Amino acid sequence: MFTTNLSLSNKIVEVVVTGIGLVSALGMLQTSWQRLIAGESGIRLLQPFRELPPRPLALIGKTLADLTTLTQLVVTEAIADAGLVLPLPDAGVAIGSSRAHQASWEQLARQLQEDSLMSGAHWLDTLPHMVAIASARTIGSTGPVLAPMAACATGLWAIAQGFHLIQTGQCQRAIAGAVEAPVTPLTLAGFTRMGALAATGAYPFDKNREGLVLGEGAAVLVLESATVARRRGAPIYGRVLGFGLTNDGYHASAPELGGKRAIGAVKQCLERSGLETADIDYIHAHGTSTRLNDQNEAKLIQYLFPQGVPVSSTKGATGHSLGASGALGVAFCLMALQEQLLPPCVGLKAPEFDLDLLMAPRRCQVRRVLCLSFGFGGQNGAIVLGK
Repeated sequence: MFTTNLSLSNKIVEVVVTGIGLVSALGMLQTSWQRLIAGESGIRLLQPFRELPPRPLALIGKTLADLTTLTQLVVTEAIADAGLVLPLPDAGVAIGSSRAHQASWEQLARQLQEDSLMSGAHWLDTLPHMVAIASARTIGSTGPVLAPMAACATGLWAIAQGFHLIQTGQCQRAIAGAVEAPVTPLTLAGFTRMGALAATGAYPFDKNREGLVLGEGAAVLVLESATVARRRGAPIYGRVLGFGLTNDGYHASAPELGGKRAIGAVKQCLERSGLETADIDYIHAHGTSTRLNDQNEAKLIQYLFPQGVPVSSTKGATGHSLGASGALGVAFCLMALQEQLLPPCVGLKAPEFDLDLLMAPRRCQVRRVLCLSFGFGGQNGAIVLGK
């Protein structure tokens, strides 16, 4: 288990965010934020594969995104946003992806089936950990490189690992986040067989929600010790206060009944952050728009936060970017802290649950926010960010 509040010298290390690189179906960071606040959605009815019927999808461009290009884009944006100059040889890297280069592997399988040739296939570059390795090369890092894969909780796991690298004194700076280009024939077919895909759009926590909408996306943060960031006069988006990570050990796809381990992740996160539930001003929910996830997550929030706290999911605007979704959520939480403005739950028309669900943007005092992620296999993640 990670130690989250002590370095190797037993001195508490404050970890801050100085840069964000993000791209979603809404655009880059600032454009995505403005369109999200305006209640816009990047979801469209599309048919990227002729052999499969049209589906609502959230694509970044007019054609399917390339994972390597997405990674390069968000890493470069995060470094520039932090005002850093390459190379960064001592920086740690923690960048994950739940699907990684699956699209390339599916394409390779088709080529092998059609002509038994591996023409143009640099298959070593498509191994799951190569997203993190490529990022290390981009910034010139020779520090520790981590490539977590934890289903839809991958983004939060990656940020937690980057946070841990700094707090344990292994690095004073790290880039952390997740990238995802999940729209492939196999992914669509698999979710279709599960009955998890929506027919018209994503409507988190709505009585008439239909299921999830796959979305492309990526988000990477520059994490630094507060001492290093302040020494160089870097602007600071916010602080990472703590995290909680658990696993249900229950089922390949269904969440644990009663949510005991998911509740444990949130409690662990708050305890490590030195906070009570009353200290949280906003919850960025996982909010996939599936029947089971939204129901279980709503029960968790009602149980832990009976006093009520504003809640929204941004997947009605960006789609569900699977492993990258938590990293996008953290980035939007940091924007909420900076702007003192809570984003709406885009797509929500008729709430099913007795929660303070945000039907519109809300301006208020935002000091501490909680971001949640839950993934297949019972992966549970929670992270608290502070102003």
